[in-house]
Amino acid sequence: MHRPVCHWFLSALLAATALLSAGFVAPVSAAERIKDLAQVEGVRGNPLIGYGLVVGLDGTGDRTSQSPFTTQSLKNMLDELGVTIPPGINPQVKNVAAVAIHAELPAFARPGQAIDVTVSSISNAVSLRGGALLMAPLKGADGQVYAIAQGNLVVGGFGAQGSDGSRVSVNVPSSGRIPNGAIVERALPDALAQSGAGGFLTLNLHQADFTTASRMVEALNKAFGEASANAIDAGTVQVQSPTDPGARVAFMARVENLTLDPGEMAAKVIVNSRTGTVVIGSNVQVLPAAVSHGSLTVTITENVAVSQPEPFSGGETVAVPQSTVTATQDGSRMFLFKGGTSLDQIVRAVNEVGAAPGDLIAILEALKQAGALRAELEII
Repeated sequence: MHRPVCHWFLSALLAATALLSAGFVAPVSAAERIKDLAQVEGVRGNPLIGYGLVVGLDGTGDRTSQSPFTTQSLKNMLDELGVTIPPGINPQVKNVAAVAIHAELPAFARPGQAIDVTVSSISNAVSLRGGALLMAPLKGADGQVYAIAQGNLVVGGFGAQGSDGSRVSVNVPSSGRIPNGAIVERALPDALAQSGAGGFLTLNLHQADFTTASRMVEALNKAFGEASANAIDAGTVQVQSPTDPGARVAFMARVENLTLDPGEMAAKVIVNSRTGTVVIGSNVQVLPAAVSHGSLTVTITENVAVSQPEPFSGGETVAVPQSTVTATQDGSRMFLFKGGTSLDQIVRAVNEVGAAPGDLIAILEALKQAGALRAELEII
């Protein structure tokens, strides 16, 4: 059996080719809004989770013999509705599925508002298509109920199964969503009031950067007066705010629409070792270095020989596997990275020598170890 060279770096090859054809473009500084660079401390969503039953399935629900908790949940629900099932009787239903429900409670959500929920099977249900979720409470990390979910599922997947065990599935039919499927029952504490309780609002940058934080302070001081804002660290900026809640909302509307030029990100090379994707930042530089990179190909050939015994010897004919392993290394050429090499020159030099993106990963790692790659090499 012959094992060809892996194609796991195909996506990186396409990306490198696109970069080469497009050429290197110098980064252009563009003003961005504070809304896109930072968020107010404490103003965030909160995850909710719950458990419930989906009913009305067309025979694609849980096999209750393998998921006794589905039967237990069904019996508890019927008992609360006044329907008593005799002891020792376990209903064998196929149109009910036990599900996990999760949602995100947005900041400033108030009782009576609707939020979307996602419903996923936790047992062996084949499909949730056509099902309806019965009333289920959604709890937060503190154990309190914040919303009640119920409604008809929208399932994008489809599955079909034959009596012989064959099955065809499109997307994921065991999970679905209910738009506006939960009603908020409990409001979160006012995050904006808590954040500005001391007369300051705290802005948390999405990506910590000293230059961006400094420029944000300059923009805030220019708009609201000197000493109105100060940077706590590279990712935190404090700004004086009004004490009146209504004035604080109008104040934040002005703050989030202020614009500034964020600092350029550090030179970085991102390598996905599983897919072979290589992303090179525009600020990456290479010191003078000579690189030689070869390619090793391993071929494994498996044959089956037949061992035939002598006539009248009483032996048996048996198959004997034979494996042949050969390794060949293609000749490699040495190429030169000149000092101050830019992004398009790096890609062009690698492509000229015939190195694929899979080889590019090894070359970049070697350049980093040699101290010639002036960038942070991050493996994800």
